[in-house]
Amino acid sequence: MNSKRAAGAFWRGGTGIITPIAGYVAALDGWRRSLLGFGLGAGAACALPPAHALPLLVPAFAGLLWLIAASSSPWRAALVGWWFGFGHFLAACYWVGAALLTDPDKFAWLALPAVIGLCAGLALFPALAALAVFIARRRGFSRLLLFAVAWTASEWLRGHVLSGFPMNLIGTSWTISEGMIQMVAVTGVYGLSFVTILAAAAPALMAEHRGQVAAAKNWRPAALMILVLAAIWIGGTVRLALQNPPPVAGVKLLIVQANIPQQLKWRADARQASMEKHMRMTLAVPPGIASHVIWPETAVPFDVSNNSRLAAWLAKAVPESGLLFTGAPRQSSDSTGRPQWWNSLHAIDAGGNLAATYDKHHLVPFGEYMPLRGIMDFAKLTYGNIDFSSGAGAQTLQVPGLPAVGPLICYEAIFAGAVASGDARPGWLLNVTNDGWFGNTAGPYQHLQAARLRAVEEGLPMVRAANTGISAVIDPLGRFLGRLPLGSEGVLHAALPRALGRTPYTVMGDWTIILVLIISLGIAIWRAMRETGHLKPTHSKINE
Repeated sequence: MNSKRAAGAFWRGGTGIITPIAGYVAALDGWRRSLLGFGLGAGAACALPPAHALPLLVPAFAGLLWLIAASSSPWRAALVGWWFGFGHFLAACYWVGAALLTDPDKFAWLALPAVIGLCAGLALFPALAALAVFIARRRGFSRLLLFAVAWTASEWLRGHVLSGFPMNLIGTSWTISEGMIQMVAVTGVYGLSFVTILAAAAPALMAEHRGQVAAAKNWRPAALMILVLAAIWIGGTVRLALQNPPPVAGVKLLIVQANIPQQLKWRADARQASMEKHMRMTLAVPPGIASHVIWPETAVPFDVSNNSRLAAWLAKAVPESGLLFTGAPRQSSDSTGRPQWWNSLHAIDAGGNLAATYDKHHLVPFGEYMPLRGIMDFAKLTYGNIDFSSGAGAQTLQVPGLPAVGPLICYEAIFAGAVASGDARPGWLLNVTNDGWFGNTAGPYQHLQAARLRAVEEGLPMVRAANTGISAVIDPLGRFLGRLPLGSEGVLHAALPRALGRTPYTVMGDWTIILVLIISLGIAIWRAMRETGHLKPTHSKINE
């Protein structure tokens, strides 16, 4: 089917003003078609934090579904999916380039090609989703269902392939609503993405050619999804009203956000000063206000694990009978005597002893290590000439005076289902990070909301200490109990909320959404068999 015939199919039926719009979209060809796909993808990115322009999801995904349906070949369907994805990720993840501008003499030349290359690679996942929908060649509700299945499956793959990059999943758009995000306690964020795609793309069916009588049924999927979204919000609001976890007795947290510019953080003449600034801000708080102090990722830019004098000096920041949590690099040697470096989190007691240590295990490619080091012998983005080593995995640290803690460093908090140890459930999650790499962009807001979703999924409070912000304390239902703005200097006082019991997501993990996708795929196949006469219908058809 060429583009003009596809456009004609849209024009000969459908609903109201939707039909001519769909016909115009279907008739586009060449660069205009690619440009529209790019623009629709960028529009969908505006629904993500911090803009949260949710209404833009409807034209974005309805338009994408029209473009896929009007494609004349699998290649053209995949291409329009790629352009959509390229525009989407370019608008959503542009801030990655800001990290390369913190050391412009070394990396500025890479900023533009790195962002373009990353977004071009990520766009392959929407391209696969578009290809799958086209190959299925379904119509009506079956096509809508397959579209939601394919998109959600592509998001899941993006979160797992080649170490994964599950940033800016479509379900993250709903972090503007405390009620809506309660769903992730059951399905995880991928389930919220699935429902969002169904709702956003459902109006596309109003343009389909269905005949005079059947055309009225085109409204039903969109109306149904409005009811589904309302039910999710009502259920979440009820959950919020019924749950109000009390604070942990005797725990008073002090989070220090020193707002050290990334350009100064590792300069030889500024490292000592940045560490001393954290100390001054901590000691400026009167005694007895805090029981535990938290500094962000690499707030101590020296190896404290092999420096007892530095550890004793840091002990001045420790409240009586409390602890100081701080990020710091750690050096050790492997079995051959070669040095190894780790991005670590230490808990330091009042005697200057390391009460617990955690080594980051999910490292940032190109940032903390170079993939295929033997082939690409380039400098990594972070300080030092040696790649960081990967820790043993998610851990639960037992520390005195606190519930067991699940430590997370930097972007480890964006990985759904991978933030807590399966061996021992922690009582809270601690995310120390340095979003100073990304300046005043959308990146820190997106990182914050990803961490917030982990709290709801796990039923655990999330405490976040960020060098330049946004530091926050989040209860296990995703409510902010306090936060410090991006780019500000200050301290945050907060109690530590108690954890909830295990959520359905902590029991089932991603198997819940996998089962949903399998069942949805089965429904689509069943409908296809009915449409082709392989199954004799027993009831009147709805939205076929």
